[in-house]
Amino acid sequence: MLIFEKRKNKILKILVFQAISSELALFLILKIMDVKSIKFLLIALCMPFFSCEEKFEPFGAGIDTSFQPLDIGSYWIYEVDQTIYFGENDSESDQFFYRDRIRTFYLSAQNEPVFVVERAKSYDQVFWVTELEYTLDLRENLLVRTIQNQPVVVLNFPMTDGKAWDGMVFQPRDPDEFETVILDEVDGSKRIKVIQEEFDDLITLRDNRYEIYGEKVGMIEKLDEVISYCSRNDCLGDQLIDGGYSVFMKLVDYGKN
Repeated sequence: MLIFEKRKNKILKILVFQAISSELALFLILKIMDVKSIKFLLIALCMPFFSCEEKFEPFGAGIDTSFQPLDIGSYWIYEVDQTIYFGENDSESDQFFYRDRIRTFYLSAQNEPVFVVERAKSYDQVFWVTELEYTLDLRENLLVRTIQNQPVVVLNFPMTDGKAWDGMVFQPRDPDEFETVILDEVDGSKRIKVIQEEFDDLITLRDNRYEIYGEKVGMIEKLDEVISYCSRNDCLGDQLIDGGYSVFMKLVDYGKN
């Protein structure tokens, strides 16, 4: 009997640690093991699930991304002034709020986290309606914001004064140079301005776009102003707006929930 027990234990150990995946091994184990041995087997089977979790590099490892916090539950509420120009003396203005909130993330094909941001719209900050979702992801040292399948490189880490890059490098279009300007600190918090475009020929086109970021806060201000001027002979140079839009966003609250 003692010899049988020793043989049984020896077979059990070999099967558990060397051939536990085969159906034959499982059948033999169940035939010879007692209750205590079954408990041992279950522990051995479960251990890999706790000790072999999928590993990936932390988001932005080694890169200071403090100008754009990326935590699940982080949110930013903006007051928005929007004007759409349909033609001369024909425009429509609206004031409302946007709430951007990081609701989840997933892993890209490169095993890097891609953060999903839900944008909701409200007129009273009580009733919110989801308007769209966009993503934020880090590609090497570039922070990419993708809205409606249009990826834009909004930040280039580390942030230094005068740094320039092509904001449209991931789009099949002409380059669009963005540039960083370091602003004065406010209440001890560092701020940067990303100038996306500064153009106004006072005759045909005005293209004024920028974003301002606060350290450990995120985006605190954004302007998109793209308008065309009347170019007829009777109004050329008079800066009469013929079409376009202006959207100004200013941060009023932020946090995490």
